[in-house]
Amino acid sequence: MPAAASNDDLPARLVELRRDLHAHPELGYEECRTAALVVSKLQALGIEVTTGLGKTGVVGTLRCGNSPRSIGLRADMDALPLTELNEFPHRSRHEGRMHACGHDGHTAMLLGAAEALAADRAFSGTVYFIFQPAEESGGGARAMIADGLLERFPMQQVFALHNWPGLAVGELHVRDGVMMAGADTFEIHVTGRGGHAAMPHQAIDVIVASSALVQTLQTLVSRNVDAQQAAVVSVTRFNAGQTTNVLPERAELAGTVRTFTPEMQSGLEAGMRRVCHGIEETFGVAIRLDYRHGYPPTANAPGPVAMCRKVAREVFGVDRVRGDLMPSMGSEDFAFMAKAVPACYAWIGNGRIGGGAHLHSPHYDFNDDLIPLGVRYWVRLAHTALAEPA
Repeated sequence: MPAAASNDDLPARLVELRRDLHAHPELGYEECRTAALVVSKLQALGIEVTTGLGKTGVVGTLRCGNSPRSIGLRADMDALPLTELNEFPHRSRHEGRMHACGHDGHTAMLLGAAEALAADRAFSGTVYFIFQPAEESGGGARAMIADGLLERFPMQQVFALHNWPGLAVGELHVRDGVMMAGADTFEIHVTGRGGHAAMPHQAIDVIVASSALVQTLQTLVSRNVDAQQAAVVSVTRFNAGQTTNVLPERAELAGTVRTFTPEMQSGLEAGMRRVCHGIEETFGVAIRLDYRHGYPPTANAPGPVAMCRKVAREVFGVDRVRGDLMPSMGSEDFAFMAKAVPACYAWIGNGRIGGGAHLHSPHYDFNDDLIPLGVRYWVRLAHTALAEPA
């Protein structure tokens, strides 16, 4: 049995740690307190620590034996710019910042695994504990890679775990191939000719043109994407005008594109440019589309998936390991690591959803019952991947 299971006070200490992190959320690239806490815990365990990757990222290195094998275990640390509506004692102490995605729990679980593995050292090889900043929107994984993560810590496989509301506690979902969508963002600037609202014939109405643009963009998915594939084009911001009797000169739109393949990402960008040109010609406006490629799809590799599935069956039970859920249209910057190294990203059940406590909800809270399960999963995974030779 892993050391984590025999250390009676570890789960309670990790719950206390998790709730402390929840009460002190930090946004992407601002995780200074969180990173300092991680560094302190790792150093107390005798684990070699490297800081400053991706600005606030931390890597702990634990070596045992003489095997050249190595794996990376990754947890994200950042919170969201969201005002918490919970009233429990460990609610956020910082207005407008909240751990609404469970990164506090992910950090606590990985620190627990680091403590357990440092205590038992029943493997041969190297474990890299990767504490990543800025997953939510800043691309912290990409920033850590740019700072030399994969060159300085040459791992043969990398793994990540994310809590999943709606999936029962004690269940784990993992599948081959895509788990999470790629995510791009766009801004569209529409310029016409302002005028009096009572005399629209003297103006070029950007609101009418922009409204047609929003409607037409929806046909890219409904009429240009194979019905057996999935994609989303959502306009999430539409700003124009300041008063009731003036037709504005300009309008600004923004939104997101979600897809499961790089080819689909490129195809939808080309389609958006075609639609913008058509609206220009139809309404006589000028349109500038700023399209930004964000996170690629998060795709699992067969080998790491098979290992994770084997480990999960041992930890959770054969009937508690699922692979039947559809990929999520949410995105995950672990995708950058998964593009560079064989990887597996899995969902661990956060329990049935109640009170609107979905991910990114102001009512969300990480389920502390997951913590010992997550620690056991990480420890067993490390033991399996870096098993002592017979």
